[in-house]
Amino acid sequence: MDDKLFRAAMGKFATGVTIITTEIDGEVRGMTANAFMSVSMDPKLILISVGHKAKMKEQIEASGQFAVNVLSNDQKEMSMIFAGQKTDTHDVEFNYFEGLPVIDNSLVSIACDVHNSHDEGDHTLFIGKVKNIEIQDGDPLAFHEGSYKQLQEA
Repeated sequence: MDDKLFRAAMGKFATGVTIITTEIDGEVRGMTANAFMSVSMDPKLILISVGHKAKMKEQIEASGQFAVNVLSNDQKEMSMIFAGQKTDTHDVEFNYFEGLPVIDNSLVSIACDVHNSHDEGDHTLFIGKVKNIEIQDGDPLAFHEGSYKQLQEA
């Protein structure tokens, strides 16, 4: 099978949208990602997948920690900024939670220490040990077949 077919098949799986953040020497780094999942309740572990060519891979390895920010339905622009899809961006302001930069008004912010990592194919799977979580109400930003979507009640 070719790459195009594989990408199309994976795009059929609707996901939420996150921004992964970390900080090194006072400089905040972030990237948009939808490769995120929970792994374990005991201990509380989550997983993110970061491409080997992404700058974020080295930044997470250097910092040893990261935050996952689950975006709300009204944060599409924020997602586009950290995906490199918007060049006319304003300065993004961050809050801090458990010593990590987080995106203001995210549905969920999850502060993690790197628990483990695994190189698989062209990505690194980072297992994060959850230190703490902040939650607020709202609808999630969704992604399906290469486009942002809004959820509707069935």
